Amino acid sequence: MSSPTEHSLLEAWRQGWPFPGTIVPYVVLVALATSAATSQWGSVSVNLALCAVAAVLMLIPLHPAARKRPSAMAVFLAGLIAITAVLVIRDPWFGFFVPVGYGYSIRLMSWPWSLPCIGAFCVLAATAQTWSVNKAAPAGVAAYLGVIALNVLAVGGIVWFLHGIEKAHDQRKRALDELSAANRRLEATLAENEGLQRQLLTQAREAGILDERQRMAREIHDTLAQGLTGIVTQLQAAEQAAHDPASWRRHFTAAIRLARESLSEARRSVDALRPESLETARLTDALADLAQGWSALHATPVQVSTTGTTRPIRPEAEAALLRAAQEALTNVAKHAAATRVGLTLSYLDNEVALDIRDDGTGFRPDANGQHASGGFGLVAMRQRMESLSGTLQIESEPGSGTAVSARVPAPAQASA
Repeated sequence: MSSPTEHSLLEAWRQGWPFPGTIVPYVVLVALATSAATSQWGSVSVNLALCAVAAVLMLIPLHPAARKRPSAMAVFLAGLIAITAVLVIRDPWFGFFVPVGYGYSIRLMSWPWSLPCIGAFCVLAATAQTWSVNKAAPAGVAAYLGVIALNVLAVGGIVWFLHGIEKAHDQRKRALDELSAANRRLEATLAENEGLQRQLLTQAREAGILDERQRMAREIHDTLAQGLTGIVTQLQAAEQAAHDPASWRRHFTAAIRLARESLSEARRSVDALRPESLETARLTDALADLAQGWSALHATPVQVSTTGTTRPIRPEAEAALLRAAQEALTNVAKHAAATRVGLTLSYLDNEVALDIRDDGTGFRPDANGQHASGGFGLVAMRQRMESLSGTLQIESEPGSGTAVSARVPAPAQASA
């Protein structure tokens, strides 16, 4: 036996039970008791005593806790059916009390447990309605059964209709509850997505700031730092050649040229522009010019060669390879004490490689391929390559020179 359906029309009636459940049944019972007091049907005192028992019995549903217990309500209705049956048998006028039983059955019992109670009250109603029919005769029995059937059909139809309303209301309520739950989940998801979006924006902003800082650090290193290093080197050479005016003038002129070039490159780095040499020449020519200028400054020959079929590559890849060459040559001048340097640009099937080799003193790279003395140059070279999905490899041994290989992706189909 299931408990009464919650949040339905019948449940609303059950929630408002005390007023109609108290007044209407007692009004009907008092009216019938008044009639029974002057009736010739049975003993008046017995009829009034039965009415009193019914009145006391009908106090049970007034207790909210009792109404929530289906078993208690089933016992109450069984007792009410029994009292009503005795009253109807003693006085057919108590057939008017039967609709009170319909109301109790519908309000207190859930579907389908209300049907047996309603069927019993239909039989009592038919008994009162056919009081004068001779039920000993076949025709009387048929009439009695027919009236019972009519009562069952009429009252059962009403109960079925009410059950349909209750069921439809429950379905709508469940749909609304599911929709509300879905809306709450959607709101929670939207709030979570909004939080994630804010987090992603914050991370993107921080990543952008970090990338820009790294870019500026690389550009400053590749322009100002390298330029100032060259200027200092030329000024020191000029100082040592103070007694040789021609040599002094040559070093002093080189220092001025480096200062102007470094200033120009620094301005271009701030504006995030390509190196000036790549604006007016191809990568191969820019590397050749770089090697020629470096060789003139440091009096060390640089052999430049190109292999493979030359093809255009991304501007940022060209800039990265040119900066890698600048950094590698700067390191050769600062640390290697080399007598020969080789620079090879190779156009391969799916990448472009730049190899810089020298016959200098070399060094022993650490686990990350860096020089033990530290410095930002090799780190900046590696960051440039990795930002383009490229690689940087360094091979060196003390006394055996150094080889630097920078590679960037450059599919052949991208060629013009």
